[in-house]
Amino acid sequence: ELIWAIKPDLIIETGIAHGGSLILSASILELIGGRGRVVGVDIDIRKHNRREIERHRLARRITLIEGSSTDDEVIKKIAKIAHSKKRVLVLLDSNHTHSHVAKELELYHPLVTRGSYLIVFDTAIDNLPQDIIKNRPWGKGNSPATAVKEFLKKNPGFIIDKTIDHKLLITCSPNGFLKRIK
Repeated sequence: ELIWAIKPDLIIETGIAHGGSLILSASILELIGGRGRVVGVDIDIRKHNRREIERHRLARRITLIEGSSTDDEVIKKIAKIAHSKKRVLVLLDSNHTHSHVAKELELYHPLVTRGSYLIVFDTAIDNLPQDIIKNRPWGKGNSPATAVKEFLKKNPGFIIDKTIDHKLLITCSPNGFLKRIK
């Protein structure tokens, strides 16, 4: 719904896993028309995933960047791609620790254009019982949600768009739909 409403020239996604959401975003951009592109960043793009993404019929809309989403060289590449875009949407879904998400918010929020969104996935981690989260460095009190709270205190140009949360019966991103208003 947001992609359709915003009609972004560029969608930036950190943490691509198998690439399904990249393909979904590229598909919606294809339906919209125009030249919209998706940039996917992941610290480890497995060969078989890269091969399948690059073979997809919408691969022309997708750019893959392998490296940490917070690495200076990765940020430079993305900033260069985003430089001339009028509508940029950012999706953060990589390492879910507070410190990593806080760093991503700091680095990527300047790329989000007014009226668009910075979507932080898995803020629901902070609402889960700690014993559900095993063998992970994140958990209650050390999550995307805590990073969002900290970010919003310093960045009045963004607000939580509660209308998105109110439309969804279930979401992995409560209070994670941050709209750029300034």
